Amino acid sequence: MAENTITDRDNVLFEAGIKLGALYHQFTGSPVSLRTVESLEEAIAQSISVQPCVENITVSIDRDMVRSKLNDEFGYCELEGRMLNVQIDAKYGSAKVHVSMEFNKGLDYPLMKIDKIE
Repeated sequence: MAENTITDRDNVLFEAGIKLGALYHQFTGSPVSLRTVESLEEAIAQSISVQPCVENITVSIDRDMVRSKLNDEFGYCELEGRMLNVQIDAKYGSAKVHVSMEFNKGLDYPLMKIDKIE
């Protein structure tokens, strides 16, 4: 294979990374309460699932973090990246990857990473 040949693996990793970044920037800041957290998880998953290459997506929002951030007067807070735990399975051609995003306490950052390449 030539050094500059772009593979299915390259493309699926690029697509998966774009999906995680888009998800993060599209949904952080969304209003969320303990009453609406499940519907927001479903909306995020459904929004990303219709995009090319996505085979499966799981989204969970840390309810303890939501609870700790709730505004006493209005009963909601804004979704933060640190509240998200996301897994995506993506496929392009012959390549399949599993990527994720979850809050890394040591880095104090919602880290996006490649978990597995098939």
